[in-house]
Amino acid sequence: MGKSKKKKEFDVHNMTPDEQLKFEIAQELGLDEKVLQKGWKSLTSKESGRIGGMITGRKRQLKEEALKES
Repeated sequence: MGKSKKKKEFDVHNMTPDEQLKFEIAQELGLDEKVLQKGWKSLTSKESGRIGGMITGRKRQLKEEALKES
């Protein structure tokens, strides 16, 4: 028997800070409607990679800004 994963509903109103950042970037790329209608798994690898790259850059930028303030 194969393992079955329980499908997790995407709740826009109850997101972690990381999920908020991910969704914010998806909105900037115009992918928010696709995510809301079909979920994160509907994105292509290119779209997912772009979001991941932008998340990494944004986190790096926030970290640098925090170090400057210290």
